[in-house]
Parts: sequence; structure tokens; C-alpha cells
Amino acid sequence: MTDRRILLVAHTGRADIYSTARHVMKTLEAAGIELLAVPGEGTELDLTILESGTAVEEGGESPVELVLALGGDGTLLRAAEVARPLRAPVIAINLGRVGFLAEAEADRLDEVLNALIAGNYTLTERMTVDVVIERDGVVIDKCWALNEISVEKASRERILDVVVEVDGRGVSAFGCDGVLCATPTGSTAYAFSAGGPIIWPDVEALLVVPSNAHALFARPMVVSPHSTVSIHVDPSGHEAIVACDGRRTHEVPPGSKLHVRRGAQTVTMVKLGDQRFTDRLVAKFSLPVRGWRERSH
Repeated sequence: MTDRRILLVAHTGRADIYSTARHVMKTLEAAGIELLAVPGEGTELDLTILESGTAVEEGGESPVELVLALGGDGTLLRAAEVARPLRAPVIAINLGRVGFLAEAEADRLDEVLNALIAGNYTLTERMTVDVVIERDGVVIDKCWALNEISVEKASRERILDVVVEVDGRGVSAFGCDGVLCATPTGSTAYAFSAGGPIIWPDVEALLVVPSNAHALFARPMVVSPHSTVSIHVDPSGHEAIVACDGRRTHEVPPGSKLHVRRGAQTVTMVKLGDQRFTDRLVAKFSLPVRGWRERSH
């Protein structure tokens, strides 16, 4: 065995994924790489558990070479949540449905493992967003996201009344179901479903997308990565919630202000080969790329 270690994050509860994880474990073990598991996982595989709460200071050495996610986009987001404090890169093998953020599909598993074993991969940084929630000038909560921060109404039957500002200047006030602040990585997720544009991952920007807004001007906005987007919740209105990547939720009382900025810490992703984002976009959304001029008559 070498001192190389990889951390596994898997979509638990599926027999096919446990079978895949066993294959990963045996392949890496044969190459002298130890596979670790996060707390609550790895029991069936008899893996060593990485101590919960492990974090690495900036410039420090990560206890693992990378974090390997087996599952869909939800599993990758969970893996990113684990990898970020470890300052370790993350890679996902798609065993779910869309798997837009995954680097490869399940049929390329052995190819991916061979590349990881050989160290034949590169790293790319993905922008994140930080949110600070304050009320009456007091910070009451903080969070971060790789995909998006979603400010939503807490009750289905209510309307959320907000004022949206950019760099302290009001842009629009409206009632809505919510407001999304997304990264370019998250532009193909919830923000896309809400009508936002797709932004290439290497573009640094903040994306602001109102959800079902009752307003004449409630269009998606692409904002400078150096700007601060503030969302004011009506003090006479209803309670809201903020969801970070759809995983971590926080209560937002009426009268609160949420300040969204470019994240102080990125998420590092493993990249294999030279696949272009355009090709992934076309493949995942099954986009037609032949125009009418190429049709036979």
C-alpha cells in the first residue's frame, strides 16, 4: 500500500451502487490506494471511516487525494459538501438520471479508475456563493452553495414579498415564490428550470432568477462576480426559508436581509480529458445540432 487515499461518497440504499463501490474498492486496493468512507457509510464494504468534522486550513495538506462520488447530481453536491472543508477535489461517476455535474457515465467507470490510479487528470476551480442572513443589523445565519442559494416562501399558500438590490441599489420589488442566486455551475440546475440562462462554467458571474414573480420586471439577471446581491424580506410579510444546494435549509424571519456574494472558497473538480462543456450540454439535454439546411428532402 502507498499513502494514497480516496474518499468515497455514494448514494446509499441501492444494491447496484454497493456492487459498483465494491468494484471500485478492489480496483483501487490492487493499485495500492486505500478507499475511505464518510461516517454512516462503508459498513458493508468494511471501509475505514474518515473522522467526522475533519477540516483543513488554507495551505494545509488534505487527508485524501480526492473525493469520489457514485450517484447523481445530488450525490455530487453531498460530496462537494464533504470535500470543501478537506480542500480536496471531487469527481463524480453518474449512476443517477441526468448527472449533469458528473465527469463520466457508469460505462466509463474502469477508464476513470485507471486515470485516477495513473494520476492522469487535471483540476478546475468552480465558483461558489456565500450568503449572510441578518435581521436588525445582527447576523443570524450563514451558508454557502456550489449550485445555488434559493430564498423561498415558507408556506405554500403564501406569497413572498421581497426587494432585490445589487450593490446597495434597488432593482425591483415584487411578490414571488422565491429568488435564486446561482453560480455558473448551478445555471443548468434549479435556475435553468426557473427560466434562467445557461452560463458556461468558466464564466465568473452571479445569476439572479426570480421564481414565479408577480411583476412587470422580474427577468433573470447576470451580475458581476464582484457584486453583492441583497434580498430584503418584507417585515410585514411572511417567513421565508433559504435552501443552499437544496440540502442545507435555514429559517428567514420577516424583515431579514440576505446578502449573497461570490464564495470565499471554491470547490475543486477533477477533469478527465478535454471534453467541452458544449458537448456535455448537447448530450445531457439531447439538443438537436443539425439545422434545416442539412435535412434531406
